[in-house]
Amino acid sequence: MSPAKNKSKSTPKTHPQNHHHQKAEIIFPHLHNDILASLNGSITSAPYFKHITGSNAAHHSNEYKTNIMATFLCTNTSCKQRGWGSKKVAIRILGYRPGNGYNAVVYNQRCKTCERLGSITIDKKSYIERVTYRLKRWAGVEVEKPVFVRKQGPEHERDLCEGCKRGVCSWGMGG
Repeated sequence: MSPAKNKSKSTPKTHPQNHHHQKAEIIFPHLHNDILASLNGSITSAPYFKHITGSNAAHHSNEYKTNIMATFLCTNTSCKQRGWGSKKVAIRILGYRPGNGYNAVVYNQRCKTCERLGSITIDKKSYIERVTYRLKRWAGVEVEKPVFVRKQGPEHERDLCEGCKRGVCSWGMGG
């Protein structure tokens, strides 16, 4: 069964479009309308999604590193590891001026058994909450700081986290 068919109502999930799910850095422009709906008009100049990753993202005016939740599948048919979940998936939110552009890059993880990049299915709710909160803050909107409780779980695998390898994972930096 494909993770895109996950029937859980409490944690809606989404696969990236265009089969970019096995890249180290992934963007989710198809969630932009969900971000706008979550902002609910709280920002006077509606933000736009900037379709860039990697070194092209260098000219940003704001940056925030946080994490979201996701599940992963190992697509290596000879690997015994089928999948895993993580509450510690690195995301780097960038703001661009002039204008009100933003980008949110999610960093993939590697399989513990074969070290291939996983096929990621992000938790849509945690992604939208993190991005929306940061856009409001950058726009000067008064928002209550959300309480994100870090749950106990397995040790963060820094050598398997693409965010750690790029120095953007708050967990990999001792966070």
